[in-house]
Amino acid sequence: MLGIYSGLRVSDILKLKAKDVTGKSHFILKEGKTGKTQKLIICDELKKELKWYCKNMMPDDYIIPSRVTKEGRKKPITRQRAFQILKEVAIEFEEDNIACHSMRKTFGYHYYKNTGDIATLQKIFNHSTPRETLIYIGIEQAEKDKAMKKFKY
Repeated sequence: MLGIYSGLRVSDILKLKAKDVTGKSHFILKEGKTGKTQKLIICDELKKELKWYCKNMMPDDYIIPSRVTKEGRKKPITRQRAFQILKEVAIEFEEDNIACHSMRKTFGYHYYKNTGDIATLQKIFNHSTPRETLIYIGIEQAEKDKAMKKFKY
């Protein structure tokens, strides 16, 4: 839910701690890929789920924890482990096209389909051009597929 409702990259989600998401109206984070600070609203449905999910966590606990180090510090799962988990889910549901960016792309696709607002989505994703965003969320491919399905000779 976190990836689909926020549009955040998996690598940024893995850095989140309970204090970053509970009782907050926005995610405020420095994106790992771009280095830019991002402020995104947390929708009410996601707030409710995060409150429930984090209810027994300490403020500095990672929301997707992995293990405790020798020094006693908790660590989040790695991006590689997140990929493995997503692949296991894909196999279970007989899907072959799921990866770490799937949640982010799903968010973008549905945001665009619901609003038609590519300019704001471009800003949310920190993309350079609207075209880059359309390609990323698969709109251009979907439009080509739709056109080809309608084609008759």
